Amino acid sequence: MLNSYVGMSNVSRVLSVAPIGFNGSIIEVESDIKKGLPSLQIVGLGNKAIDEAKERVRSAITNSLLDFPAKKIVINLAPAELPKDGTHYDLPIALAILSSSGQILDHELNSSVFAGELALDGSIRPVKGIISIAETAKLHGAKYLYVPLQNIEQARLIEGIEIVGISTLQELYLHLKNEKKVTPQGTEAVTPPPVGASKGPFLDDVQGQDQAKRAMIIAAAGRHNILLTGSPGAGKTMLAHTLTSLLPPLSSSEQVAVTKLYSLAGEAIRGVVTERPFRSPHHTASRIALIGGGSKPKPGEISLAHLGVLFLDEIPEYARSTLEALRQPLEDNTVSISRAEGHVEYPADFMMVATMNPCPCGYFGDANKECTCSSTQIIAYQKRLSGPLLDRIDLVIPVGRIDTSSLLTHSSSEIPQHSTAQKAIQNAQKIQFSRYSSSSKYNSNQTSRAIKHSFDLSDDVQTLLNSAAEKLDISARSYFKIIKVARTIADLEAANTITTKHIAEALQYRSATS
Repeated sequence: MLNSYVGMSNVSRVLSVAPIGFNGSIIEVESDIKKGLPSLQIVGLGNKAIDEAKERVRSAITNSLLDFPAKKIVINLAPAELPKDGTHYDLPIALAILSSSGQILDHELNSSVFAGELALDGSIRPVKGIISIAETAKLHGAKYLYVPLQNIEQARLIEGIEIVGISTLQELYLHLKNEKKVTPQGTEAVTPPPVGASKGPFLDDVQGQDQAKRAMIIAAAGRHNILLTGSPGAGKTMLAHTLTSLLPPLSSSEQVAVTKLYSLAGEAIRGVVTERPFRSPHHTASRIALIGGGSKPKPGEISLAHLGVLFLDEIPEYARSTLEALRQPLEDNTVSISRAEGHVEYPADFMMVATMNPCPCGYFGDANKECTCSSTQIIAYQKRLSGPLLDRIDLVIPVGRIDTSSLLTHSSSEIPQHSTAQKAIQNAQKIQFSRYSSSSKYNSNQTSRAIKHSFDLSDDVQTLLNSAAEKLDISARSYFKIIKVARTIADLEAANTITTKHIAEALQYRSATS
């Protein structure tokens, strides 16, 4: 539990949190006022934003009709060896000064954690990383968490701690002095949007492409990585976007994880992320933008796609080094980033959907248009995807062009095929959750050891698998991926065991990568 601090002098301490990667650490903001020329010095390995807090805090205190001491003030952010970043230290710094000058008593700050950026007029602005701050405060036994009013919706996602939304420094001061109390905000569950609330596109909007649609349903049900190949305009991108409405909405615990990542990245300072992420970075995106990092490591696109979809359109156009950096996150569902200032980890449990043309001009193998590329160009283009990366893709689906005369024939306003697919995906995922006793485990997440113990394969199934592995020269990773896909196909049919029919269909989607 957080204990009150008994000062031996006029040193005061106020608690805040430093978000470190996906977690956080308690920070003691210490203030000491002594005789000397009026000044404000901040030590404790803070960044430029913290150094600039001196002027924001000074103006905010005076404009809130409070006294800013005309003495030498030293602020220490402890532990001093931990790098500090962000503007949310403004509020605890101001409170530490008010406490050490006697305007706020120590016991009025007991069991409380504070975070917020101060404007010059004393109002409190929203900050990023509020969920990490709330989780850390709760973990260390804080009873109250004071945050900017605009951050209250995110902070309420964390249960077990009283969240108080504050709009101005003066309002907080009056609250702490019991002159004008602010009511703590209760924790209320955020209601997920209903299934099918997405605006589409839907499977019924895609003409033809029955095999590709079937593959998208399998991929969505088991969260398998998928690659769509075919000529330009065949519908690959549209098929990929159907996942936004095929996948079930985020659960309450998933909303917390996704909103936390978006808040840390500064993309969702206010509000809660309720829709499953669909990230589509441009092919010119850097490796750091995709994986995460920087001098102060932040989540990249793969972490922002956590529990959702990472869509790589025309994947051969991405830099080779950028694509190769995906190999470890695809296998481990986390990304580890090491920099001179420290090591952080972010979750990256995403479903990768990629598209590619068969050659630079896009028409190699097209029945209607002749390819203009040389064999050397075609081979070089296809080799932009390395074998190890292809080995991590579960399904590879050819998408052919359809007859243009059928493009305007669909006029039904209903979406029976799509709604049927949604129900089948939900049922298949419920079967997986029951099998693995966890809502975060899908067939695609299972290790080879788990497959050996959980999947009962008959002799006929093993014979077919071994024969295919020998003829197609399938790697050990591909061997187990075929079993995982077959298990998802069986789950879509609510079948208890994997049969040769399920293996045969899974092989059909896998042979292109072998």
